[in-house]
Parts: sequence; C-alpha cells; structure tokens
Amino acid sequence: MGITKTLQLEELEREQEMERLADAELELQLPKPVGYRVLVALPQPEDKFEGTNILKTEKAKQQDHVMSIIGLVVDMGSGAYADKERFPEGPWCKEGDYVMFRMNSGTRFTIAGVEYRLMNDDSIEAVVDDPTGIQRA
Repeated sequence: MGITKTLQLEELEREQEMERLADAELELQLPKPVGYRVLVALPQPEDKFEGTNILKTEKAKQQDHVMSIIGLVVDMGSGAYADKERFPEGPWCKEGDYVMFRMNSGTRFTIAGVEYRLMNDDSIEAVVDDPTGIQRA
C-alpha cells in the first residue's frame, strides 16, 4: 500500500473518530425525558422551495421550522404511555417513529443546530410511515 493510500486511510479514521466523539457529546447534551414526556427531533428545513431551484430566505426556513408538524421520536420518559386508563391499547409510538403533532406543541430548543421538542405523550396525534410528502396546510 502506498504512502498516499495510508495517509488517506488515517485521515478517514480520524474523521470517523471525530464523528463518534461528536455523537457521544450530543448524547450527553440531549435532555432525558422524565415522566410522560417524549423527546422529538425536527427535520432540518429544506434550502429550496419544493419542486424549484428557488432558495428560501432564512426567515422562510425559520418559519418552516417553527411551524413543523412532523418529527422523529428520539427518547421517551419512563411514564410515557404508562397510564392504562388513558392508553388502554398501549403506546401510540416508539423511539424511531416519525410522528405528527400540532405545530406549537411542546418545549422548543436546539442543540448543535437541530431543533427538538419535549412534549407530552398525548400530544402525539399520528405515526407517519413516510413523512417526505407531508406539509402543513
């Protein structure tokens, strides 16, 4: 193996290690939901309007973010969906599900440029198999 190839492999290994460290740091920064709370990550807003090459302004991207109605369940508190009287059929969602919720639901915050919402378990209104085509009306 040549010196150039070895250097490229070493650089790739360094990059992968930095990604692992960044993921571990992010994991430490994310709040752990307590009680009946659900932690949801919002998708990053698109830079262009759908179906066009027209770039969105920062204000338009921010509005998309604030008005988001779809997110990915990242974590759940130990009491989420535990009330058998309120949820007789069991949990409405699980970690890794895309879910739909009202646009102003939950406590909003960002970590590393990603917006999260910490919301009540009963704020989840639907599980979405493919969120790519869904937009708020």
